[in-house]
Amino acid sequence: MLVLLFVLKHTPFYDRHIGAGGRMVPFAGYELPIQFRGVITEHRRVRTTVGVFDVSHMGRIEVTGADAPTFLNTMTTNDVGLLAVGQAQYSVFCYPDGGIVDDLVVYRLANRWLLVVNGANNDKDTRWLEEHLAGDVRLANVTDELAQFAVQGPRAEAVMQKVTSLSLADVGFYWSIQAEVGGVEALVSRTGYTGEDGFEVYVPADRALAAWDAVFAAGREFEIEPIGLGARDTLRLEMKMCLYGNDIDHGTNPIEAGLSWVVKLEKPGGFIGSDALRKVADAKPARRLVCIEMKDRHIPRPGCPILSNGERVGHVTSGTMSPSLNKGIALGYVRSDCARVGSPLDVDIRGVLAAAEVVKPPFYKQGSRK
Repeated sequence: MLVLLFVLKHTPFYDRHIGAGGRMVPFAGYELPIQFRGVITEHRRVRTTVGVFDVSHMGRIEVTGADAPTFLNTMTTNDVGLLAVGQAQYSVFCYPDGGIVDDLVVYRLANRWLLVVNGANNDKDTRWLEEHLAGDVRLANVTDELAQFAVQGPRAEAVMQKVTSLSLADVGFYWSIQAEVGGVEALVSRTGYTGEDGFEVYVPADRALAAWDAVFAAGREFEIEPIGLGARDTLRLEMKMCLYGNDIDHGTNPIEAGLSWVVKLEKPGGFIGSDALRKVADAKPARRLVCIEMKDRHIPRPGCPILSNGERVGHVTSGTMSPSLNKGIALGYVRSDCARVGSPLDVDIRGVLAAAEVVKPPFYKQGSRK
């Protein structure tokens, strides 16, 4: 009998997670903490002071060469030509039919480009890029060489400034600097997945613990604590930030997903999927991803049917009980005529029709993001 063993990877922070009592689960090929003290407690810590996420499972791909900007503009929906050195950009890879390969962040650095992709899509995205290489372009997947963690919350800057060698006050949203963090050379960007102010830190994997420990020492006065995947999901959902595999995938396109703002159809030369997306834009999407707020204490979950006047008009893609709002919230695709803010809906939750309403994003509107 053939037995296949799948060995989960550990990030450089694994021992710290175990020491902090992290409940570990398989995720994107890694063993990562789903929670420490509890999802709601950790969620509220990030909303009120500061927390730290291990996001080393994210894929990191470096792109170099004289033709890198042209190549990246062909591969992504946004326009990398708009980026100055040090600036970052949210974007999407699309298939020719307009379906989504992945969403990502593109950094323009002094001597290279850095693509940060979803961990579960790392290998797929790398192959996708390799299959389309053209001109003087070189790719290097540096996921294992770099570690990545996110410091998020209203007190994130106060914590990070204590251990960062350069001023962070003037680093704008989706901008980055090269600096030392806890004596370790790092890329520090004002980015995140929570709706709060914060930074993502990229450091050499073999020196990552020094930076991590320095941040935790600096944050002690703000009751800093590690945050697991569970709270990461509730925080991003409150902000209507898409999760690949739930809200976006090969069967969805960025226009119906509400990501038109990163789709630059006017780019010279177009991009993979631009012809298909132009047709979608011209015809208007048949469905749209919307924010849905429950009228009572029911909790919507992915896959729940969404109805309007008794007729099925869509389905839930992500759902939870919002720790900030103390009510059920969901993202879901609904027929476009039902997508207007204020539209009444019902969500079928295990056979019970629970009243809901389309609301304006984001659900949580008090975030500290600069």
